[in-house]
Amino acid sequence: MMSWMIYGATGYTGELIAREAVRLGLQPVLAGRSRDKLERLAAELNLTICVFDLHYPAAVVDALEGVELVLHCAGPFSSTSAPMIEGCLSVGAHYLDISGEASVFEHCHAQQQAERAKEKGLVLCSGVGFDVIPTDCIALKLKQLLPDATHLSLGFDTSSGLSPGTAKTAIEGLGLGNLERIDGKLVYTAMGKKHREIDFGRGKRYAMAIPWGDVSSAYYTTGIANIDTWFPMRKSRVRGAQIINLLKPVLASRWLQALLKKLVDKQVKGPDDAARHRLPSYVWGEARNAEGRRVTVRIKTANGYSLTVDGALAIAQWLMHNTVAGGSYTPAMLLGAHFIETLPGSGSFIID
Repeated sequence: MMSWMIYGATGYTGELIAREAVRLGLQPVLAGRSRDKLERLAAELNLTICVFDLHYPAAVVDALEGVELVLHCAGPFSSTSAPMIEGCLSVGAHYLDISGEASVFEHCHAQQQAERAKEKGLVLCSGVGFDVIPTDCIALKLKQLLPDATHLSLGFDTSSGLSPGTAKTAIEGLGLGNLERIDGKLVYTAMGKKHREIDFGRGKRYAMAIPWGDVSSAYYTTGIANIDTWFPMRKSRVRGAQIINLLKPVLASRWLQALLKKLVDKQVKGPDDAARHRLPSYVWGEARNAEGRRVTVRIKTANGYSLTVDGALAIAQWLMHNTVAGGSYTPAMLLGAHFIETLPGSGSFIID
């Protein structure tokens, strides 16, 4: 069996993944920065630990020696993914993460990383969770249904709360605005500028364009040059987002970012088991071509955090048992459009 590691194993999602891995009979190494937390979890799960800090490159390489696959779960990934990718490329380990951040996807798919991974026969795949498995699979399905699509819109509707890591990622985006792909390039635009009604799968709801990772990942999956991403939002909150545009310099300041993240550590715990089982997600995508033809795909899935656990482990196990050419991938590039339909709690694609 391949030697593999979960880094960030004591975080909200990392711990869920570690517990499910053990239930499936897997034996990952639990890794992270906090020895005390790791030792408590490892004692309960009867697993080994590895303690290291991603700020020290030599320590990362030493810690990864002998590891063949890393499932990286420690965000915010904007600061943690690059050093872990570098460590994996240095020692020869496949790299997976559960990020949903466009900057992480851009780094993962940059020519330098992609070519090094190809030369070494390694897979680099960011987004092996709710961010971005379901939307990525819908993107590929839409590309198959409408090969000449010029525009792609993706989005999701969920009542689930946020984990601490996701909340911190959202805070980092407050000072940047919305993010779209326009004519093949990533462009920051004003929050609240784009809004419309969308039926994500449980009736029409007012929605606003948001800066989601698919504006990067779906581009590598489909090659479609114009991509935006959407989330349901009441009209009053859309107006609030428009006002936030005036505060971007303040919201981007280091002191306020640090303060807000400390509040997250104190107050945000992530949805409990009951909430995860009770609150599914609804995922939607729409493609259109130059002639104005539109195709829509929807799917109901498990709660985003439950899907992240199942999706990340499914991809990790697939890599343990299959050989694939090295390079940078998205989840749908690895396992195809219908991968989402195979995960627990997922329905089938509904195509309009």
